Amino acid sequence: MTQFEGVVATLGQALEKRGYEKLTPVQTAVLAPELNGADALVSAQTGSGKTVAFGMAIAPTLLKEDGTFPIMAAPVALVIAPTRELALQVKRELEWLYELTGARIASCVGGMDMRTERRALSQGANIVVGTPGRLRDHIERGSLDMSCLKAVVLDEADEMLDLGFRDDLEYMLDTAPAERRTLLFSATVPRTILGLAKRYQRDAIRIATKTDEKQHLDIEYRSLMVAPNDRENAIINVLRYHDAPNAIIFCGTRATVNHMTSRLNNRGFSVVALSGELSQNERSHALQAMRDGRARVCVATDVAARGIDLPGLELVIHADIPKNKEILLHRSGRTGRAGRKGVCSLIVPHNWRKRTERLLDNANVKATWAKPPSMEDIAKRDRERFLTNPALSEPVKEDEQEFVAELTAKHSADQLAAALIRLQNSSKPAAEELSDTGPVERQSAASRRDDFVDGDWVQLSVGHTHKAEPRWLLPTLCRAGHITKKEIGSIKIHQNETHVELAPGVLEKFLAAVGPSRKIEKTITVDVLRAPKAKREDTLDPERVSRRDRGRSDRKSFDRKGGDRGKKPYGKKAFDNDKKPYGDKKRADRNRDERAKPKRAFDDKPKADFKKSKPITEGENPVTKTQKPAKALDKKATKKTKKPKWTAAQKAEAKAAREARLAMGDKPKSAAKKSGAKKAASGKAGAKPLMRKKPKAD
Repeated sequence: MTQFEGVVATLGQALEKRGYEKLTPVQTAVLAPELNGADALVSAQTGSGKTVAFGMAIAPTLLKEDGTFPIMAAPVALVIAPTRELALQVKRELEWLYELTGARIASCVGGMDMRTERRALSQGANIVVGTPGRLRDHIERGSLDMSCLKAVVLDEADEMLDLGFRDDLEYMLDTAPAERRTLLFSATVPRTILGLAKRYQRDAIRIATKTDEKQHLDIEYRSLMVAPNDRENAIINVLRYHDAPNAIIFCGTRATVNHMTSRLNNRGFSVVALSGELSQNERSHALQAMRDGRARVCVATDVAARGIDLPGLELVIHADIPKNKEILLHRSGRTGRAGRKGVCSLIVPHNWRKRTERLLDNANVKATWAKPPSMEDIAKRDRERFLTNPALSEPVKEDEQEFVAELTAKHSADQLAAALIRLQNSSKPAAEELSDTGPVERQSAASRRDDFVDGDWVQLSVGHTHKAEPRWLLPTLCRAGHITKKEIGSIKIHQNETHVELAPGVLEKFLAAVGPSRKIEKTITVDVLRAPKAKREDTLDPERVSRRDRGRSDRKSFDRKGGDRGKKPYGKKAFDNDKKPYGDKKRADRNRDERAKPKRAFDDKPKADFKKSKPITEGENPVTKTQKPAKALDKKATKKTKKPKWTAAQKAEAKAAREARLAMGDKPKSAAKKSGAKKAASGKAGAKPLMRKKPKAD
């Protein structure tokens, strides 16, 4: 019988029943005598058994002397976790740990039926495990009583702060009784956690295991260099090479998770997805499929990077490079748990190598840089696994002898072996062919080339007109041609085209990757050149070169303002006081004369010699006061002249003509006008005669 020093008897029996032989360093540290009844801030590496550790740490505060829970009307312990999966996992761990104590453990997580949780709380739960948002809802609704709490545990506290649960945590800690124990457990302890501990803990004891300061020895880190468009193929080859019972692939976004899940499903992998857009039932079923063995690959976002413990998880693949060292350590910590070994593979595009190296340095992790497994490596590894299969060395059973004899009688040993190999390979997805990504080892500064010798040139159909720049041409060429930037030399951008120099021996590989269309983008076409467009000095005519150099040597150097450098063109000139040393002389004199004229004030009266403006006459432009252009008339006709008076003879002749017309029956003009007016007046029905107004009397 194994004895665990400092552990409550009922919990020690549960550990023996579970198969524990010794405790982990963090579990041993929380059982120290000075920690009994005190607050603690504990940091340890992932997979070190922190859940069992804080379960044993709070037991003396919660249990009676006989190792059982007292009868209480409200919960005595509260455990807060950042995600639903971690909260449910903590509940399962505490259930077997407190099995012999008669504890009732309730969970309160988002996505579950709130009425069921309220019923479990009302029946007298001793320990409550939940997520911050749902726990606050129960507190505000009055279904969770915080008055009897003796211990509060924050599991993965740094993750809860990163997810934006600070307000919820502070609300619950302010609601809990002041005389309580507060334990903070986390894999990393940033400044935010230290500030939270300083505010809500009393004389907290800082516990940091020694293994937290160095690399996780149970995890082997590998950085695999790939071309950007070969990332998915490299992941497939890594899965095939290791053939792990359980593997998890971490992606940066939900869209990437969905795409990767579909791709692996099409290739024949048994895969499930785990992301924030799934419901709680879907997420629970996905994790249960991984535990039952119905699925072997889980594609997840960082929601699964905290605290998720999958049995037999031997492989972690980072499809997207983590943003910081905390995410890297928590992702990688899903493997290598409880003393088991694991492999962590980072899929690194060649243009992400520098930032990946900085990330590993910040996390104090040393990784092995290599290429992803090729088709030949996978085939070799399959043969090794097949030859070491225990089924080949087991003796033939009695119920199998008859069928074995029948097979050996009908088929030869070679045919049976070949059929067995085909059956073995038919159940496995095919490997992918990857492009060569070039050397993995970084070149030293001394071995870097200064320029290519006898390099090949290609022409691109973009130039200054298309806003071509090396900063986006370089990654485009590397991505489309499956080459590295070390294999690209000079980039000469012209008006409508660009010439790029490639290292010797790279041209065929580049053109093969681009394809027969010779397009690296929708509007960029690649053509092969033998030499750049701009001629070099050594290819010019020697006579022209000497003439050009001679002209440059005879030419004097002048500055931008003119004259020899270091001398001013007007330094020794003397000028009058009223003259400027430069500028237009006439314009300067004119400006000086205008400034000398006295300015008329607006309130002065006009002088006597000022003439009044004439009124605008008819036909005159009111703006310019000029006569409008008249019609083409005779100048003499435009002048007004007096009509000459008639003589007596002319008057008599006119009178005789008028009388002759009257005799013939013609009416005079005045009479015709009067008769026409009467007819118009008589034609209007009921029209009143026009009346003139009488003038008013003075």
